[in-house]
Amino acid sequence: MSLSRILILSVSIVFFGMGLSSVSYAQDKGNANPPPQGVRVNVAIIDMKHIRRNAAVIKDIRGQISKYRQAYQAEIKKEELELRNANQELARQRTILSPEAFAEERRKFEQRVVEVQRKVQNRRRELDSVQSKAIAQVQTELAKIITTFASEKNITLVFRKEQTVIVAKPLEITATILSRLDKSMPSLVVPAPGK
Repeated sequence: MSLSRILILSVSIVFFGMGLSSVSYAQDKGNANPPPQGVRVNVAIIDMKHIRRNAAVIKDIRGQISKYRQAYQAEIKKEELELRNANQELARQRTILSPEAFAEERRKFEQRVVEVQRKVQNRRRELDSVQSKAIAQVQTELAKIITTFASEKNITLVFRKEQTVIVAKPLEITATILSRLDKSMPSLVVPAPGK
């Protein structure tokens, strides 16, 4: 490449760079709150998956949801057994009842099956709902803890660990945040679903 071409390319790059900076400056001029000059960026990393796995309050919520689920499963098992017995009784009565009476009994049985299925779906939705509300309360508390800690340590950016490729150990704040969450919210009462 000749010297004149290199010079033209360099000048083009400089002018292109100046054009970009003037566009950026024009956008910043329109901004009501331009960023302060000389802001020091302090970065921290948090492992949200680790917190969701190990926080005392999350374990407490899981335990309560598990108990509700077991109670529902026992209730549904009982109803399934009743349905099985009713189906056997219906099969036994097939020879005794008239075709019209049998068809009516069959319709009632099928209606009962649909009601039990609907009940199972409702129970599942209710469980998901109370669990989601409980987790939302934890997330609100966790956001307050992270914000307070960031303010105390002059941290300007907090990234999730799963969004990073390489993390220097001193940047991780997971253990501190988890400890504060466990202290601030060790448990949470999850109301019975459907209440």
